[in-house]
Amino acid sequence: MIFNGKVIWITGATSGIGEALAYEFASLNAQLVLSSNQYNELDRVKAECLKKCEVCYTKGFDLENPEEIKNAVENVVNKFGKIDVLVNNGGISQRSLISETPFELDHKIMNIDYFGHVMLTKNVLPVMVKNGGGHIMITTSITGKFGFPQRSAYSAAKHALYGFFETLRVEHSKDNIKVTIACPGRVRTEISKHALTKNGKEHGKMDKGQAKGISAEKCARIMREAIQKNKREVLIGGKELLMVYIKKFLPGLFYRIVSKIDPNN
Repeated sequence: MIFNGKVIWITGATSGIGEALAYEFASLNAQLVLSSNQYNELDRVKAECLKKCEVCYTKGFDLENPEEIKNAVENVVNKFGKIDVLVNNGGISQRSLISETPFELDHKIMNIDYFGHVMLTKNVLPVMVKNGGGHIMITTSITGKFGFPQRSAYSAAKHALYGFFETLRVEHSKDNIKVTIACPGRVRTEISKHALTKNGKEHGKMDKGQAKGISAEKCARIMREAIQKNKREVLIGGKELLMVYIKKFLPGLFYRIVSKIDPNN
C-alpha cells in the first residue's frame, strides 16, 4: 500500500506507540486522523505531524463512551468521505492480582481495551465496505497469547481481540477488508506508568523490563511495514517473544517459567 494521500485513523495517538505511528505515517504524507482521550495532547502531536504532512485532523473521544465513538465516526466520515486505514491502538494496562481486583475494574479495562475497539470497528466497517475495502489494524499484546501475573483483565481483553479480529478477517475478506493483528512485547512507552492498580489508581512507574524494550519508533515502523505487506499478524519485540513459542511447543516449561516471573520486572 502507498500511504500518500490515504486517510489513516489512529487511536491512542498522543503517546507511546500511537504517537510514533502518527509521525511514521505523517512522514509518508498520509491524511491523518488522530484520536485520544488526552484532548490537550492532540494539538501537540498534530503540530509535529504537520511539519511532515499536509493534512492532520484531530477528533478526541473516550473508548469507554459508545456515543462518543459513534459521533467520532460520523464526524470523520463527513470530513473525509472515507477511511482507508484504521489503527485501533488506544488502551490501558493493569497491575493487580485477580483476588484483589474489584469487578468494576475488570469491567472498565474490558470496556476500554476490547469493547471500545469493537464499537469503533463496527462503525467504521460499513464505510470501508461501501468504499470498496480498507485495512484495519489492532494492537494486542503478547499477553493476548498467554496469561500473565497481575494482568488478568488486560490479558483477557487482548485474548478477546484475537477472536474478534480474526473472525472479522474471515467474514469480510470478500469485501476487500484486510486485518493485521500487531502483537507487541516490551516497548518503551509509559503504559506501565498509567496501568491501573487494585484501587483504580495509576501504577506510577515504568517496569524494569519495559524500560529495556524496543523503542516506540521501531515498533511503529514494524507496524507500518506489516500493513504494507498485508501481514495477518506481526510479533514485535525482543527475546520476550520466545515465550509465545515456548507456550505453544513446550507448555510445561512455559508454566514453570511464568510462575517465577516478577510481573513488575
